[in-house]
Amino acid sequence: MSTNIIGFPRIGENRELKRATEKYWKGEIDQDQLNDIADGLKDKNWQKQAESGLTWIATGDFSYFDNLLDLANLLNIIPKRYKDLKLNPLDTYFAQARGYQSEGKSVKALPLKKWFNTNYHYLVPEFDDDTEVRLAGDTLFQDLTKALKKHKNVKTSLIGPFTLLKLGHFSGEKQARNFAPAVVAAYKDIFKKLNEHQLAWLQIDEPAIVFDLSDDDRALFKEIYKDLLSEKHNFKVNLQTYFGDVRDIYDDLIELDFDGLGLDFLEGKESLDIVGKKGFPADKVLFAGVLNGKNIWRNNYTATINLLKKLPVTEDNLVISTSCSLLHVPYNVDNETELASDIKQHLSFAYQKLNELNDLNAIYFDGHKDKLDENQKVFDNIQHPADTAVQKRVQDLKDSDFVRSPERAKREVLQKKRFNLPELPTTTIGSFPQTKDVRENRSRFRKGEINREQYQEFIDEKIKRIIKWQEEAGFDVLVHGEYERNDMVEYFGENLAGFVFTKKAWVQSYGSRAVKPPIIWGDVSRKHPISVATSTYAQSLTDKPVKGMLTGPVTIFNWSFPREDISPKESVTQIALAIQDEVLDLEKHGIAIIQIDEAALREKLPLRKTDWYSQYLDWAVPAFKLVHSRVQPETQIHTHMCYSEFNDIIPAIDALDADVISFEASRSDLSIIDELKKNHFETEVGPGVYDIHSPRIPSTDEIHGIIQKILAKLPVDKVWVNPDCGLKTRGEAETFASLENLVSATKQTRAELSENLVKE
Repeated sequence: MSTNIIGFPRIGENRELKRATEKYWKGEIDQDQLNDIADGLKDKNWQKQAESGLTWIATGDFSYFDNLLDLANLLNIIPKRYKDLKLNPLDTYFAQARGYQSEGKSVKALPLKKWFNTNYHYLVPEFDDDTEVRLAGDTLFQDLTKALKKHKNVKTSLIGPFTLLKLGHFSGEKQARNFAPAVVAAYKDIFKKLNEHQLAWLQIDEPAIVFDLSDDDRALFKEIYKDLLSEKHNFKVNLQTYFGDVRDIYDDLIELDFDGLGLDFLEGKESLDIVGKKGFPADKVLFAGVLNGKNIWRNNYTATINLLKKLPVTEDNLVISTSCSLLHVPYNVDNETELASDIKQHLSFAYQKLNELNDLNAIYFDGHKDKLDENQKVFDNIQHPADTAVQKRVQDLKDSDFVRSPERAKREVLQKKRFNLPELPTTTIGSFPQTKDVRENRSRFRKGEINREQYQEFIDEKIKRIIKWQEEAGFDVLVHGEYERNDMVEYFGENLAGFVFTKKAWVQSYGSRAVKPPIIWGDVSRKHPISVATSTYAQSLTDKPVKGMLTGPVTIFNWSFPREDISPKESVTQIALAIQDEVLDLEKHGIAIIQIDEAALREKLPLRKTDWYSQYLDWAVPAFKLVHSRVQPETQIHTHMCYSEFNDIIPAIDALDADVISFEASRSDLSIIDELKKNHFETEVGPGVYDIHSPRIPSTDEIHGIIQKILAKLPVDKVWVNPDCGLKTRGEAETFASLENLVSATKQTRAELSENLVKE
């Protein structure tokens, strides 16, 4: 009779950790105060798990910024440039996460990438040839000690060595296999230290084994774990996977000396078939991931119990578990006091999922049919709002509705003539800093302290100011700043039928950044024009083009909690038609450049390449094309993508048929440019020339050097110059200084190009 979670949220129900870390960064609290707040959050999490009846309290899942960064620092995988700053350990840690600039020292942050197919981001560990991998920290053990003082049954979790090596970046001649012996030795030292505690289970997370694995990958994995598991310890070891199935390596997993295996039976499409055909060892425990850790809908107990009954295990070697960490869902449905009860009854956040595990345990092991019947009544009564007009519009679509004409090369000629922009046109990605007064204005309006006219008057003044600033700074294509928007997805969801919204359902995206995803509840359509008035007002203030700024259908879908009763393709197509209405309205009102952001295009890409086109890109790419297929050839369509590995889907991105695409590139050292060139990328492109997620200000010389690197590989008539993402989260002083340096570096490059042309 066992229940398990893979991990728990950590930002706090009211984002206490976010506020505390940001205060620490500003110097408003010291390290002891920050630690006290963190300890309070951990205690609350552990107590909640204990009260729910969870079999093991989960430790090792807390982080001030990112668990993989925690592991890298635990193992001394800290690049020399950060150690040379001579900071205390915590500030060295944050320098890796955010970058550092002070007293003439300036260091960029580590690359930030998507964590598998989620909206969580991890920091890429960096190995160089001089990296000395060894056990160097003790936070993991401190948290375990604290938990054991109050709770008897405790497990701790640790990202595994294979995933560490697969996700790491190797900057020298040594590669993953070269570091494997040292990594294993360091993990052995961790095991020895854990052996000093009364630990029930060690959960080793190896999500990287749900990727397509080569023979070399399998060989490396087996070598690592044959060595690592060669010594016995007082605790048991669970090899935990999630986000997919382990079809490539299951045979090895059941042969290796693990005490337990954690398998995902929701996203792991072949997991049930694998264990059904190959069996499951009687001497191991199956941690069955059957409770969705990524979506917020109530669990269907009947379906889950039926699934559990199909597993080839006995009650003695079965643990009912979440499919992944609950990090990816909000804390507590009970906080949503304004949500309608007929919707609220169908939702399950982290706290409710703890109760669902307890219910499933009672039904499966103890036969509590009353809980099963009560749950079924909820599912019998669910009714998603239907819109027959929307459904018919989707059904009536033809292949030609997804094609824009003429072809891109002809459009490019017409657009260059229309806009007559200089070489290396400068622009930003869209948002400008949401300063305190902007947030207060929004809050006062929502509280009814000011009316809509007063609210809009403030927004208009902000737009007028930022348009003037961009003109004076010398930007070529302007933006209105997005001061009216709370979030790039939530804002559009609020203006579309079919969405519902929460007040406190925050989910960590990275570090102190939290988002509040909308919930797709019914059929989606545009209720009214969304951005037309704001965009046309901004355009009226200047003779330079102002981009209309929209969020694309795939990103809206991927950054929302989706319905589970209709296919992703149908849901995304509904959203695409709604955004198409907005695109055509903007064009009709004279907005000639329209940016449709698809920051999350990569996010739900299947982890196995064999599924990319048959299960995702076959509907994601057409959805984007549907949005802009009906605009005039002279209207220029931009899109933006950030903080994912796009190198391997470059052909699909080019197939979006946009006119200009801006990419995050600064943290990844412009590696994407080589792929663009190799794949004969036709779209004009703006690789980000500086990292906006770091508080440092890049110099003119630094940006000039980056532009030179870009032009060494891409033709000048295909290149735009821009930051790598929106500027919403930054302060104005650093933003303005950075952007002034961007324009200055661009002008310097243009002058050099002109001078070289004269010489030739």
